[in-house]
Amino acid sequence: MEDLKFKALVVTESSGKFFNNIEDKKISELPAGEVLINVKYSSLNYKDALSANGNRGVTRHFPHTPGIDAAGIVVESSNTEIKEGSKVIVTGYDLGMNTSGGFGQYIRIPAEWATKLPNGLSLKESMIYGTAGFTAALAIDKLLLNGISIESGEILVTGASGGVGSMAVSLLSKLGFSVTASTGKTDMHDYLKKLGADKIINREMTEDISGRALLPTRWGGVIDSVGGTILTGAIKSTKFGGSIAACGLTQSPQINSTVYPFILRGVNLLGIDSAHCATSLRNKIWSKLADDWKPDTLEYSSTECTLSELGEKIELILQGKITGRTVVNLDS
Repeated sequence: MEDLKFKALVVTESSGKFFNNIEDKKISELPAGEVLINVKYSSLNYKDALSANGNRGVTRHFPHTPGIDAAGIVVESSNTEIKEGSKVIVTGYDLGMNTSGGFGQYIRIPAEWATKLPNGLSLKESMIYGTAGFTAALAIDKLLLNGISIESGEILVTGASGGVGSMAVSLLSKLGFSVTASTGKTDMHDYLKKLGADKIINREMTEDISGRALLPTRWGGVIDSVGGTILTGAIKSTKFGGSIAACGLTQSPQINSTVYPFILRGVNLLGIDSAHCATSLRNKIWSKLADDWKPDTLEYSSTECTLSELGEKIELILQGKITGRTVVNLDS
């Protein structure tokens, strides 16, 4: 088995420049681990594109195979909980960052990284969700635990045409919430309506550069994947007792707010970490995504590509030209 060859996207460095090529690798080149997985599907995330372009904050050593998401079939396992032949999902931890990732047909990982594929979900569907969908679901779960309900009113989703945002719109709509989608892409309105958005607003309407401590209240809750002035505006305009789930920084990691929204309105700022959450929480969230949270628009929010087409998709996501989710079919 160790001499078995497989295809993988490999990022190499030459004279300070980075190149992506499809290469043959051997199982023996994979890192040590308890579980060997034949990857059937992966998905493209912004973090993967950063890794593929040599971002040292994501990946320190090259050559490297990115891919922070993977879904496939267990080929070998030394762990009694993960059986050979079982279907599993892998998201988060160090996969695709400094450990050879899902853009290869095989990965080898610690057993704790693997989540058993729940009934009601296919391997492909799990990668339509991927880290983005899992993150959106974590954000919704945390909002619910902090008292957000349909009666809370409008839920704002920022960066709504991106991976996390589009999944958040779909999931919130499935659960019956009134969703307002914020986007800077005017050509995405029909797409967001199809996902279930009740209202669509230009992202400038959610920004705040006023320097004011508070703004008029509007949002019952917020899922923000943008940060910066948009998260600043969301904090200042969330209703009394409302909550904001912060899970991204595509605009900026900085916010400019006073404590007034928190101490005068009881607003909660909730951090979402999808990479290292507890196994019990992972199982809970994936079970929900396979069952009563599963949106009818799941397939609509994704496109599929082959491993050989991935290089082009990586450039597009860096340019902000990818809508929704991109699933990578490792068998085609």
